[in-house]
Amino acid sequence: MSSGNGDPKELGVFLKARRADLEPLQVGLPDTGTPRKVAGLRREEVAQLAAISTDYYTRIEQGRIQASLPVLEAVAGALRLTGDQRTYLFELAGRAPSDPPTRSSRDVPEQCLRLLDQLVQSPAVVLSDTMDVLAWNRLAAALLTDFAQVPEADRNYVWLLFNDPALRALYDDWPAGAHACVAYLRMHTAHRPDDPRLQHLLAKMAPHADFQNWWQTRQVAVQGTGNKTFHHPIAGTLTLDWDTLTSATAPDQHIVVWTAPPDSPSAKGLRILAAAHKAAPPPARSPASQTDLRGR
Repeated sequence: MSSGNGDPKELGVFLKARRADLEPLQVGLPDTGTPRKVAGLRREEVAQLAAISTDYYTRIEQGRIQASLPVLEAVAGALRLTGDQRTYLFELAGRAPSDPPTRSSRDVPEQCLRLLDQLVQSPAVVLSDTMDVLAWNRLAAALLTDFAQVPEADRNYVWLLFNDPALRALYDDWPAGAHACVAYLRMHTAHRPDDPRLQHLLAKMAPHADFQNWWQTRQVAVQGTGNKTFHHPIAGTLTLDWDTLTSATAPDQHIVVWTAPPDSPSAKGLRILAAAHKAAPPPARSPASQTDLRGR
């Protein structure tokens, strides 16, 4: 790991949030029964677990000193951080590589677009680090929403998940899905906190209380696979597995593909959806843009 710019202020807020998540008994400390002014561990307790002085830990949390790699490891262990949380901690501390991507985050490689077109039985989209929807295939439009009809400024998965009632209604467990997206976005802020697209999105999301509450918890995660259940008006209930593939030539772009086990009810539902969408007229587009089904 190499030293980067870091974000001492956010580092302190993050450490406080993680302290608040833990109780003494969870980390092997005795519960004295003394009432606590705030929830979670005290600074001196974290320092004790990390085998450093309280003053040294306090200066880390207040952004007055850049901790060494061994100290950061000790603090991460003391706070029982997950792998994603540990990565976020190191990046905030300026101890992780922060090389910017070499290509535009909106320039989807041609071979990736061809791949989307050839996935005729699986919905697939290409997302940026800030969850802008950069490209999609025919079945993703049929399952989620017709992205071509969404203004480019609003073509962001988080924005749509909170603002498109139809997309929100598809989710069997909308809070879990939305919360996971917020945690992913928070993870991105450590890489490029001044990303203008991220800042613009955060400003647009200001009116949403759920988003703001989840954002302030500082939960971070990069979940690369999982499953979701959708209730679709045409295909019925679909329980789909999803995987995230990252392009080697565009590491800030991520292909999300939804699949179903062969011969399962959900696989049948996807076939029904594909057939219904194939029979529908093609989306209108201007001759100049020729966006086709891939959002270019």
